[in-house]
Amino acid sequence: MADTAPPAPPPGPSREAYDAIIVGGGHNGLVAAAYLARAGRMVLVLERLPHTGGAAVSSRVFAGLDARLSRYSYLVSLLPRKIVDDLGLDFRVRTRAVSSYTPTVRDGRPTGLLVTRDEGRNRAGFAALTGDDRAHRAWREFYGMTARVARAVFPTLTEPLPSRAALRARIGDAYAWRALFEEPLGRVVEATFEDDLIRGLVLTDALIGTFADAHDPQLRQNRCFLYHVIGGGTGDWNVPVGGMGALTTALADAARGAGAEIVTGHEAIRVDTDGRTAQVHWRSAAGEGRTGTRQVLSGAPPQTLARLLGRAAPPAPEGAQLKVNMLLTRLPRLRDTSVDPREAFSGTFHVDEGYAGLRAAYGQARAGEPPAVPPCELYCHSLTDPGILGPSLAASGHHTLTLFGLHTPARLFGGDHEKRKEALLRATLAGLDAHLAEPLADCLAVDAEGRPCVEARTPQDLERELRLPGGHIFHRDLAFPHAGEHTGRWGVETEQPNVFLCGAGAVRGGGVSGVPGHNAAMAALGV
Repeated sequence: MADTAPPAPPPGPSREAYDAIIVGGGHNGLVAAAYLARAGRMVLVLERLPHTGGAAVSSRVFAGLDARLSRYSYLVSLLPRKIVDDLGLDFRVRTRAVSSYTPTVRDGRPTGLLVTRDEGRNRAGFAALTGDDRAHRAWREFYGMTARVARAVFPTLTEPLPSRAALRARIGDAYAWRALFEEPLGRVVEATFEDDLIRGLVLTDALIGTFADAHDPQLRQNRCFLYHVIGGGTGDWNVPVGGMGALTTALADAARGAGAEIVTGHEAIRVDTDGRTAQVHWRSAAGEGRTGTRQVLSGAPPQTLARLLGRAAPPAPEGAQLKVNMLLTRLPRLRDTSVDPREAFSGTFHVDEGYAGLRAAYGQARAGEPPAVPPCELYCHSLTDPGILGPSLAASGHHTLTLFGLHTPARLFGGDHEKRKEALLRATLAGLDAHLAEPLADCLAVDAEGRPCVEARTPQDLERELRLPGGHIFHRDLAFPHAGEHTGRWGVETEQPNVFLCGAGAVRGGGVSGVPGHNAAMAALGV
């Protein structure tokens, strides 16, 4: 048999110099590239991996099975319609008819709370859980308040940073400002809701990838909560049709179509700049080189950019999530027979996320111990978008299942990483099994090699695979969307006037939004 020739290394940059070089081909870098190229700039994107997309990719995770899972990020809320329209993206999302389902046991009886777009059903569900209408009225008033904040704040994300005073005036609601921007979120949650399950359900949006207590005086939980309730001016979290990879494919096509050059398999290793021009040094399988540019836009985390510039890096943040991808042969039956599993899993399925339980889990994890009852939430993409499954899998009733564990900071996985990851995964799935009428293991598909279709990712895994310092999915703690000390006009500026942050580490970064990419492009264009 003839030897197979090794694949040729990817081609390098075609020019010696560009107007702008984008470091990193994640979704934000691609947004920046597309805007700059459409403005007539000569743009180069350097991506370390053999493909673009960063954390917003679709992958066939399980050998021999045609299921394209959103491997890392998985839902869309913060992507402005403005960016989709400006760039002419061929990308769609679908809304979820069910917002959430939270199973519980009351008086020895399996039950739960289903939240949908039907307020009549919601009212009845809240009353069945709590005994009267007060909780539903409080829910409506609270999320009426966050919706007003969303309508005021979301349009500002693609504008120059407002001052704190200007944003407060735009919101125009002293109660909302105090509850979300000034006092720990736990205060308003405890003052508004009495039921522990409902309190926890509200708090979960403050803890996604954010290791904090409800009463954290640094308000990290408030900042996370804000970004989870303002998306699109509604707070809706939508399903990307075709998976996350559909978005980054559309963005790469838009960037290339506008004239940007995208070079994969090339890692930026150093940036030299005098504030007016720069040289970006890179490494590929074929060797090392350097390319000149007037401006550099970095989609890499702030720690990585500091290292590229030869400066002291800020302390690495600590990621806090357990992401699990699964493929099922069927949806599991529920102990709560009043709810169809197709409804329960089409929204966010909350497990062990009561308010007291979240606080206990935080305390245990802060002390370096895995939560005794790990809180998590799940969602089934294929119920809303079955097209991510191949025809045979879809026809046979297979479904994807995504799990996101809270209060799982990187410190829990030190030492024997794989052993600790497996132990926490088992404990987390056991918590889910407590609400199922059959073990989840009985519903798992097996891949071509006979292995159960389960893939778990810790902060350490994300740091290794995606180069996220500390495995932090937002690159660092989220910031309130207003100007502060040294934030610059757009929240993307650095000490060098020709170097900009276009990734999640910018002000108003985090999540799949494209906002930092847009804002860095505007800064680079002098808008």
